[in-house]
Amino acid sequence: MTRDITVTQVRITPIAFRDGPLLNAAGIHEPWALRAIVELETSDGRVGISETYGDEPMLRVLEQARTLVLGLSPFDLNRMEERVRGAIKPSPGAVEFELAPGSHTAKNAAKVISTLEVAMLDLQGQIVGAPIVDLLGGKVRDAVPYSAYLFFKYAEHVDQPYAPDAWGEGLSPQQIVAQARRMIDLYGFQSIKLKGGVFEPAHEIACMRALYEAFPGLPLRLDPNANWTLETSIAAAPELDELLEYYEDPCPGLAGMAELAKHTRLPLATNMVITTMDDFRRGAEMGSVKVLLSDHHYWGGLRATQTLARMCKLWDLGMSMHSNSHLGISLMAMTHVAASIPNLTYACDTHYPWQEEEVIKGGRVAFDNGAVRVPTTPGLGVELDRERLAELHAQYLSCGVRNRDDLTQMRKYEPGFTGKNPRF
Repeated sequence: MTRDITVTQVRITPIAFRDGPLLNAAGIHEPWALRAIVELETSDGRVGISETYGDEPMLRVLEQARTLVLGLSPFDLNRMEERVRGAIKPSPGAVEFELAPGSHTAKNAAKVISTLEVAMLDLQGQIVGAPIVDLLGGKVRDAVPYSAYLFFKYAEHVDQPYAPDAWGEGLSPQQIVAQARRMIDLYGFQSIKLKGGVFEPAHEIACMRALYEAFPGLPLRLDPNANWTLETSIAAAPELDELLEYYEDPCPGLAGMAELAKHTRLPLATNMVITTMDDFRRGAEMGSVKVLLSDHHYWGGLRATQTLARMCKLWDLGMSMHSNSHLGISLMAMTHVAASIPNLTYACDTHYPWQEEEVIKGGRVAFDNGAVRVPTTPGLGVELDRERLAELHAQYLSCGVRNRDDLTQMRKYEPGFTGKNPRF
């Protein structure tokens, strides 16, 4: 009987992997990105896996949640969620970034639920012999499209902790076009996004213009991460109206986005001003956005993402997916849920091309014409490479990074950098 199978062990392994000197509104990525790999082992010896944030506040709440899932069947998702919501609360004193909703400790319970749910669904799939997408109702597409995710970047980290990556510098319009061309040549992406909010808007618009001319017909997106004022966002709208597929989070707040919507023909997209169901209600009433970028890591899991997709359908909103620095376990979880959502109307974001290391057997996940094929094997469809897991855990122990801090890292390059938001 499947109900006799219960969770008997929980393993939480923090890891660190190389991350490029990628610029954003808050500063610059540190040389090491942090994640946590969670394993749930069952009474019959199966292991379900999940990937989530690896900063110290997240590790603390994962430790608090460790006992909450012990003794549960992998099918007891509702009981797991009930226990987590009763026990896991916001963490006082944690560093939170406005541009990174996954850092918000008000979402601690949702983040833990998502982490445990993915591992439990992986176990369910192994038990019944079905991929996770089938447990979510079945796939509506055989492959999930992702977008080329461009960044302004330096050629190497100021501290030179390891050899520079192969991407080189990406600051000028010509360098951004070259970055896009290399990414498309490698992965076949059919749309392009640039992370903005770094330089003066005129420079970032010039980069979008260069991309528009270099890749005619490819959908383009610009994301200034709310680092432009409302006035700047309105002023930029006429030119961007001619260039973009959608205009993502240029200015702060639901009210700001609602006002901007009156001055652009583009659909406004967000992963910043709508990150809870309460935000969703208020944003829908105000007409703030037309495209929502979900993220199962902080929305509460794969089933919560499906619920969010139904809300988007009801309110006539487009849907895509947000990304942070991640490895293949997260990418496969994203792919399973995206494959189950009929109204996934835009290619998903992914940082995956920027990551060079991996913790799954067989190495890095492959892209075919910018898409990831939906696994047909049981569960997530990927397994841990324990040797690589041990190596990335050793990097975590030695790297010295315990909390993401793009602001302090940027001050190594520009001592007077304030991180003020909005800055332009």
